[in-house]
Amino acid sequence: MNAKKIDPAKLGFGIHFTDHMYVIKYHEDKGWYDGGIVDYRPFQMSPASSVLHYSQEIFEGLKAYKTPDQRVLAFRPEMNARRMNRSAREICMPELPEDIFLEAVRSLVMKDREWIPDAPGTSLYIRPTMLGVEAFLGVRPAKEYMFYIILSPVGPYYSCGFTPVGIYVEDTLVRAAKGGTGDIKTGGNYAASLLGQMKAQEKGFPQVLWLDAKEHRYVEEVGSMNVFFVYGKTLVTPPLTGSILPGITRDSVLTLAEDMGYGVEERALEINGLLEDVLSGRVTESFGTGTAAVISPMGSLFYKEKNYVINNNQVGEVTQKLYDRLVGIQIGREPDPYGWVCELGKMDGQ
Repeated sequence: MNAKKIDPAKLGFGIHFTDHMYVIKYHEDKGWYDGGIVDYRPFQMSPASSVLHYSQEIFEGLKAYKTPDQRVLAFRPEMNARRMNRSAREICMPELPEDIFLEAVRSLVMKDREWIPDAPGTSLYIRPTMLGVEAFLGVRPAKEYMFYIILSPVGPYYSCGFTPVGIYVEDTLVRAAKGGTGDIKTGGNYAASLLGQMKAQEKGFPQVLWLDAKEHRYVEEVGSMNVFFVYGKTLVTPPLTGSILPGITRDSVLTLAEDMGYGVEERALEINGLLEDVLSGRVTESFGTGTAAVISPMGSLFYKEKNYVINNNQVGEVTQKLYDRLVGIQIGREPDPYGWVCELGKMDGQ
C-alpha cells in the first residue's frame, strides 16, 4: 500500500506502516553489527527474550515532513538520539552511536519517502526502539539487544484536531516517582499510565493530568505530554525534577516563548492553587506539548468532581502563536534561526 492511496482524513495515528524498517543488532562481545534496511515484517524471537520478562525496552518518537518545494525535513533528530542514549544508560542498555541513529533515520525515511503525506496536519512519524533480546531467565541486564526503526504516516494525534480538550486530574493513581524511570522513554511508564487513561475516558475525558507520587498535590505531566499554563504573557511549566520526561517540544517551546517576548517560569504548580488561579482568571490559557500532538490546547480541568474551564474552552492567543511558529519551523514554512530543522534529502532522491 502507498500512502498516497490513503485518505488523509483516515490516516489516524500509528495505524499504517511503511514498506521497510531499519534493524541493527548488538552483542556485548561484538558491539553493534549487521545494521541495514529490510522489509517491514514481524520479528521472530525466543519466548525467553529478556524484554518479555524484565522489560528492558526504550523508544523515541520524531517526525519527518515534506515541504512545498519537495524537501524532506526532520525536527531536531539529534536530540532524540541523545535522549535515547540517556534512557539506555538509565536501564543498563548499550548506547547507540549518534551517527548510526541519525543515518538510520535519514536512510529509512528517504527509502520510504513516498509515504510522507502532505495534507495539512499530517507527517511521517518515526519510531526508533531498542529491545533486550537475549534468551535467559534471571534478573540482570541482557547481553544482546536489537535496535529498529519503523515509520507511520499520521494525521493529527487527537481526532478533534487543534481544539481544546478537557483533562481529568488523577489524584490517586501514580504514573511515576522521583528516583524511578519517569524521566526516560521506556514502555513501562506508559503501561503504568493506562489505568488512569481508561479512568479518564470512562468519565468522558481524552487525557489525564498526573500529580506527583508523594503528595498527590503537584502538577507533573498531562497524558504523554509536558504541560504549560499561561498567566497573561508568562508561561509556567513544572520543573524537570526526575519524574517528568524532558520533552524536545517542551524545550523548543521554552526557547520560542522567550524569543517571542513571553516570560518563562519553571516552577512547582500546586493543584489547588492552580485551580484557584483558573477560577480567578489568572490562568488565561493552557496546553500540552509533545512530538505526537506538537501543541495541544487544554480547555478545562476536572478535579474532585468539579470542572474548571480555562479561557472559555477556546484556543488562546499565546497557544496559537506558539503553535503556528513551531509548526512553521518544522515544515519549513518559517525561518529556522536555531538550526533545529535537519534536511534529510529531497523527494526526487537528490
